[in-house]
Amino acid sequence: MHGPAMTAWLLLTLCGASAVYCLLRARRCVGEERRTAVGEAVMGFGMAAMALPATVVTPPAWSWAVYAAVFGAAALHALASVRRGGHHLHHLVGSLVMVYMAWPGGAQVAAHGGHGGGGGGGAVPLVTGALLVYYLAYVLRSGARLVPVAGPAAVAVAGPGGGSAPVWVVRPEFTLVCRLSMALAMLAMLVTL
Repeated sequence: MHGPAMTAWLLLTLCGASAVYCLLRARRCVGEERRTAVGEAVMGFGMAAMALPATVVTPPAWSWAVYAAVFGAAALHALASVRRGGHHLHHLVGSLVMVYMAWPGGAQVAAHGGHGGGGGGGAVPLVTGALLVYYLAYVLRSGARLVPVAGPAAVAVAGPGGGSAPVWVVRPEFTLVCRLSMALAMLAMLVTL
């Protein structure tokens, strides 16, 4: 990721914490919700790895291929899962964004913003601009869904092993905060391209 080291560390922490929460959620969920949580954990850990400041570890020249392969496979999995509904279309977009950010050509085009290629200096590439609009809309929609509404208090829910999960692991608003955090991080990463 390009940008100040402090921003990179904050994004790494945010994405890593979101990924850990998603793994905890996956342990207590079953079926489609579990698959969704695992997909979100993979995305969170991948984003955390991409946010790691280059001053700490300089990634090898071939690292983009690993990111592209992992998130390309995640995109294919999400594409196959889209027909089941749920959050898979967003996972498909997110995986494709990760491939776009990892791919050397996409990152270089975005980083140069049209410099020297006949385009206007500092122009945002069309794909990056469209992704920024998508994630901005997603962040605003997710934030609006966090507005409290009157409802019954949450109770502990039995997990697949029959044990009781802590309330904060299964609360839908925590899941939404996790998704909102990763969307904000994705937006921040796209802005730095």
